Amino acid sequence: MEKEIKKISETKIEIKFVFAWGEFKDYYEQALSKLNQGITLDGFRPGKAPKEVAEQKFGEARILEDAVDLILKDKYPAFVIENNLEVIGQPKVEILKLARGNDFECKVIAEVLPEIKLPDYAKIAQGVKKTEVVVEEKDLTEALEWIKKSRASFEDLDRPAQKEDMVEVNYHSPQIENGKNFEDKFFLSQGKLVPGFEEKIEGMKAGEEKEFEITFPSDYFKPELAGQTVTFNLKVEKVQKANYPELNDELAKTLGDFENLDALKKNVMEGIQQEKGQESNQKRREEILDKIIQQSELAIPETLLTQEKARIIHQLEHDVQEQLGLSWEEYANQNFKDEKELNEKMHKQAVDRIKSYLIVRAIGEKEQVEVSDIEIEQACQEFLSRYAKKPAVEKEIDLERLKGYYKGVIFNDKVFQKLDSF
Repeated sequence: MEKEIKKISETKIEIKFVFAWGEFKDYYEQALSKLNQGITLDGFRPGKAPKEVAEQKFGEARILEDAVDLILKDKYPAFVIENNLEVIGQPKVEILKLARGNDFECKVIAEVLPEIKLPDYAKIAQGVKKTEVVVEEKDLTEALEWIKKSRASFEDLDRPAQKEDMVEVNYHSPQIENGKNFEDKFFLSQGKLVPGFEEKIEGMKAGEEKEFEITFPSDYFKPELAGQTVTFNLKVEKVQKANYPELNDELAKTLGDFENLDALKKNVMEGIQQEKGQESNQKRREEILDKIIQQSELAIPETLLTQEKARIIHQLEHDVQEQLGLSWEEYANQNFKDEKELNEKMHKQAVDRIKSYLIVRAIGEKEQVEVSDIEIEQACQEFLSRYAKKPAVEKEIDLERLKGYYKGVIFNDKVFQKLDSF
């Protein structure tokens, strides 16, 4: 076998293969044998027809084509590994010479990961200063207020609803989802529903019903309702007052292993400190990576770009359906002027993600970052332990895919730990 590699661009190479007939002939014979297997020809048992008869049946062109597939499936992967080529996607094969009794020649066009010219990333990381994390008194106050509200008890009221009351309602409209009935529970005046809706509830008592109209904002996220006047039928099921517990030692003891309120406050402060520290660290890491990307040189392989754009759109379609209850068409019409704007935004997101991936990978290789099987196994076991009592869910988990995911997560974290250390 003769071969020659030529660089076409930063992300494409051309490999020319020449296989002497003596070597290619073995694959020709294999292709003929495979075609012959299981095929019944008149007067012969399956797979036992003489070679000459089988060749006449299938034709020389068909056998040669199958032989090409066999030899490339055998030789191309081995060649890639032997030459440390980082190919991606499916290669394109062009036949240059193919005839029985002659050398077989072809060229393979393959996409490869680009060479990346990294800047002095250690210097860049040193230049991004760490932000001092400060926990203010208002942070503690807000956290304690949330704790108080989470432990509220509710008292049914026999009076008209007013602001700050908790109301439980059900409502429907013939103009929304074919009159589907909705049940909801919320504090009045917190702006949970479309503007003007909650004001219609004020003054109503438990058990009362009302019909009213609401005009939706012109920029409402569901285009079919934007600017429309809709009639609702609503019934108030409950009007309640929220009773909040007093922040004292007794409450603290019910929330965990706390001796008194001061111990609870100390624990909350430490939690806020840790959370703010993680947020600050994440922002710094993002800033470091952004600066490295800006000063790096790399080309984006078309295959990676196409695959990443498809992944982004697929995930977005899922999120839109699950979180907003919209079809992809509704969301796209609302958020993008046209197909061109959609493609431009998806393209930019895909490019940013690919650059981040390739640069983190390149830094990791340069710094000889490694992830051990033990580390991957520990992370997977920690994840699977959450489903120990849910065998049906655990059964659906693709373990190999999970391992691949955690290998990437641990690798990325180690790279950023290295950047943090500069």
